[in-house]
Amino acid sequence: MARAPRPLLRALPRSARGVLQALRLWLAVPALLATAAPALADVIASARYADPTDRYAHGILGDAIEWGTLELIMQDGAIRRFVLPRDHVFEDVAPRLADLDGDGTPEVLVVETDTQAGGAFAVYGPDGKITETPHIGTSNRWLAPLGAADLDGDGKAEIAYIDRPHLAKTLRLWRYDAGTLTPVADLPGLTNHRIGEVDIAGGIRTCTGRPEMILATANWSGLVAVHWDGAHFERAAIGPDTTRPAFARAMACQ
Repeated sequence: MARAPRPLLRALPRSARGVLQALRLWLAVPALLATAAPALADVIASARYADPTDRYAHGILGDAIEWGTLELIMQDGAIRRFVLPRDHVFEDVAPRLADLDGDGTPEVLVVETDTQAGGAFAVYGPDGKITETPHIGTSNRWLAPLGAADLDGDGKAEIAYIDRPHLAKTLRLWRYDAGTLTPVADLPGLTNHRIGEVDIAGGIRTCTGRPEMILATANWSGLVAVHWDGAHFERAAIGPDTTRPAFARAMACQ
């Protein structure tokens, strides 16, 4: 009976087979890397606002100038521009980068305001807007971001902001999952901005292995750290100093 020919690899001496197998693995590495990591052209390196505009005269951040365009600088150096319609502005200090979906590359967090419906917290990716919270509902109403983190340790990122820091003074948390934002929890009696200030105080820190949000009480009488465990808020007083240096020390875990 005729035998089927032996595969070439098996016909080679053992030492040659090892060399050939190693070569195959080496040749496969670039393809595996290309599959595992997005191209540099699709990874956001930084972001900035552009095209200053006075078409929305709210002036909550100290002047009447807002921004009409978001520019994303990609890792290959290219710039992608997303220009808002005339009834929208970016009413914000600066875009914030955070990896919301855990893929190792960042999304961009912004405050995008409708001139008739007020502010919203929006998420942008390399191809434009992914999702946003509802707008507050009326003109001259704003929100002040804290940032984003996996606040409760469930593997999903939450975004945090103060809804109307001069009026409602309410901390709101939204969970980001599969390109959508879902409301999680609210806590009234907190703020991070006063009318006319050019920056936003506080943020999210991790000092003892868990994220905490650093904020002021509604009447600016004290600094507090707030933790969300997935079911409840834990609030701890830091001290009566609510100056910007005190916020900076708290954010630095001092």
